[in-house]
Amino acid sequence: MTDTTTEQATAAASGAAATEQFRSKQRSEAIDVDTKRVDTLVTELLASAHDIIRRHKVTYAEYDVLKSWLIQVGQDGEWPLFLDVWLEHVVEEVASENREGSKGTIEGPYYVLDAPALPAEATLPMREDEGGTPLLFQGQVTGVDGTPLSGAKVEIWHADDDGYYSQFAPNLPEWNLRGTVVADDQGNFKIHTVEPAPYQIPTDGSCGKLIDAAGWHAWRPAHLHLKVSAPGHQLITTQLYFQGGSHVEDDIAQAVKPELILAPTPVADGKGNEVTYDFVLDKA
Repeated sequence: MTDTTTEQATAAASGAAATEQFRSKQRSEAIDVDTKRVDTLVTELLASAHDIIRRHKVTYAEYDVLKSWLIQVGQDGEWPLFLDVWLEHVVEEVASENREGSKGTIEGPYYVLDAPALPAEATLPMREDEGGTPLLFQGQVTGVDGTPLSGAKVEIWHADDDGYYSQFAPNLPEWNLRGTVVADDQGNFKIHTVEPAPYQIPTDGSCGKLIDAAGWHAWRPAHLHLKVSAPGHQLITTQLYFQGGSHVEDDIAQAVKPELILAPTPVADGKGNEVTYDFVLDKA
């Protein structure tokens, strides 16, 4: 399905929406600043930048281009996009290095709090003519010891068949392809949705200029976003990709892990695909 109105999504509009969502999340979280840790991290970051300048003999012309670009990133509202695409995967790697349960990966800039609550078997909100191959995504949420986690929450969101996210592109229903599924008493869930499409991150703003200047591509593979949680256990944020999909091997965000690749199979009636993927949560 192609909706010409959604094709008008711009980097500036997406950036503004991502910035506002991030600020909303930050307002709900307490921040405890350790001045010694700030000193250490910022000092080392600056030292690394100084080293790059010295080793590569950066000129004033190059410095001015960088300065102009950094200013433009802020004006375009693209800092959430830049940080989530090029840095978050390393932060996530460090944050989850001691987990025994399921693998996580980056959240990305398109998460929205408080998606509609849905029962253990549910169809995500979508348009009557929603494009894409129908997908049944099902599984079970357990603890590391195998205990089913009754009432676990499975938050899911993903792009549509044109590569757009609701609330980050015009003319999409507010909660299109977003929901919070509450698992049954055995931790089981069944989610009816459609397979998303690969997409390019916005390229008409500052991040696009960087991509073009460096000769990179801007593509992310098709993926489902998930946050899975249960009382007394660590929340896991992850993305699941599709075997054989475009750019699984060269994701611009470097967020793909072998454990996160799905292999859907056709459903019995031939109308779409299905896949089972279980989540294992660590104790809090």
